[in-house]
Order: sequence, then structure tokens, then C-alpha cells
Amino acid sequence: MAGIDVSKYAHSPVHKAVILKDYAALRTVIAGLPRLCDPAEIHTESVSLAEEAKADAVSAVIDRRDVPNRDTPLHLAVKFGDDTATEMLMLAGADWSLQNEQGWSALQEAICNREERIAKIIVRHYQPLAWAKWCRRLPRLIGTMRRMRDFYMEISFHFESSVIPFISRIAPSDTYKIWKRDANLRADMTLSGFDGFRIQRSDQSILFLGDGSEDGKVPPGSLCMVSHKDKEAMNALDGAGAPATDAEVQQEVTAMSQTNIFRPGIDVTQAVLLPQTTWRRQEKTEMVGPWKAKVYDMHNVVASIKSRRVPGAMTDDELFNSSNENEAESEGLDDILTEEEKRAA
Repeated sequence: MAGIDVSKYAHSPVHKAVILKDYAALRTVIAGLPRLCDPAEIHTESVSLAEEAKADAVSAVIDRRDVPNRDTPLHLAVKFGDDTATEMLMLAGADWSLQNEQGWSALQEAICNREERIAKIIVRHYQPLAWAKWCRRLPRLIGTMRRMRDFYMEISFHFESSVIPFISRIAPSDTYKIWKRDANLRADMTLSGFDGFRIQRSDQSILFLGDGSEDGKVPPGSLCMVSHKDKEAMNALDGAGAPATDAEVQQEVTAMSQTNIFRPGIDVTQAVLLPQTTWRRQEKTEMVGPWKAKVYDMHNVVASIKSRRVPGAMTDDELFNSSNENEAESEGLDDILTEEEKRAA
């Protein structure tokens, strides 16, 4: 970052202060920003809207990206290895997840640059910041859902490629079943995630209880994960607002530093919904439970994965080989593919 042209950042006081290490000026700018209230005090839509307006005003100052490389001030603090500026920005509510022109967040930049001290500062602060944002938006979310019509929807997806033949037969597919009633939402799925290069299957449901439970034991706005196989349910937001301990921060930073950085993405800017038609060129319909529903295809959705080397981390080949060894010791394809996919493979 030596020889940086300060004049290209002069229009952003926070960027300029970070570049010049002018902590007094940075402190002055932050002190003039609107003060957000305690997240626990946000219970109505009107308060939610007012707090969101204040949060937008804060972000417009400390999260600006109208500069070279679209770096936020936090990106610059990371690249300069500036612990003090990083701490000040995170305390002010900087959004660590915003991506620069190359598509990397400030935390990912810290991991790739082996700035462990700075990565710890970001990790220590981001959970309380995420919780505050959730609390700030929750009354608006619940209010909007109550005003929406109730619905049931199924979303099926599969992969196709013009380069890899028959990928649709071996790549995972799934159907998401989604119910909405009042301020509550339920989504059923079987594809739960990825562990390295291995697909994880689990018959599970995600429940958003905007109205809470009928017995009052589960508060409004709870997000629950239900594992049907294990017959277990957990509130995914339990302890979400508590700051991470030093041991938890160290563990998370260490885990991120052991493998290369991967950033999955989905581009829907060119996506289009096209109704399926019968041989008579009439719109195709199917029965979904007791309802007669139209069937649509969504085209031009592009999935991508971008990776970046982390110095000293496990290589992709080592990760792949390790994943294969673990898979060989497991139950084979039983946990990876559905019955239909196993028959096709």
C-alpha cells in the first residue's frame, strides 16, 4: 500500500483518516454519527424504521466504496495492518462482509494477508453487530409477513452444464417445500450443506416463528432448526447476541486459516421465469396437495465458486484427498445422494 494517492480518497473523510492514520479525525467523524439504540428496545415497526434509517446514515459514512478497488475503510485498515483503526471502525458498526472489487470481504483479506490480530478484532465484534442488525429489522420483517398472503411453494433445482456431460445425473438436486402462514414460515429440505468437497444430506426443516409458539415458551422472531432423523429441535438464535470468548475467537480464526478461502456466488441478474407448457402450448399445471399450481422454470441462474490461496493453508488437493479418505470411512453414498440420484448414478 506504499505510495497510495491520498487525493483519490479525499472525498471520503473516513478513508482519508485511515490512510493517514489520523485517529483524532477518525474519532471526530465517528462521534458525529447517529447513535443507535439498544437492540433489545426495538419492538415496533416505527422504531425499526427509525433505527434502520440511522443505521443507513452510519453505513453511508463508514462503509463507503466509491474509491479505487471499491475498498471500504475497513478494507484499508486491514491492508495497512492497522489494529487501532480496525477496532474503531468495528466499534462504530462497520460492515465487515462488504466485498471489494475482487469480491473479498475485509475478514477474508485479513485471513489471506495473515493478519491474525486484525482477524480476531473483526471476529470478536461481528456477532454482536449481526445480532443488532437482526433485532433492528425483525419488527419490520414480522409486520411485512403478516401483510403478505399465505402461500405454499415448491422450488426444485438441479445442475446442468454444457461442458460436463451428464452432470445432472450425479450432481445433487433437491426440492424446497415452503409454507407461509401469518408471520410464520417453514421450509423443508434435504440438502444441508458441504463439508469440504463432500455433500451433506439431512431431512430437516427451518421454522421462523414470527408469532412465537402457542404456549409462549418460544418468543416471537425465533428461528428453529428441526432434524427429523434425530427428532431434535434447536433455536438457532440462542446466545446469538453474546460476545464470543477469546477461545472461540481463536478457534474460528484458526479454522479459517487452515484452508483456502472459497466464495460461492449465484448470479440472478439475467434470470427469467418461464412457464412450462403442454404439447398444446397451454400453461402446465400440477396438483400440490389440494392446490392446482402453475409450473415455472427459472433460466440463466449462474452458480460460481471463487477461491483464493491462504499462505500456509492446506492445498485444494490435500483437502480433496482428506475429504475422500473421510468419505471412504463413512457409509458411502447413503448420506450423499437421494434414492433417485443413486439409481441414476
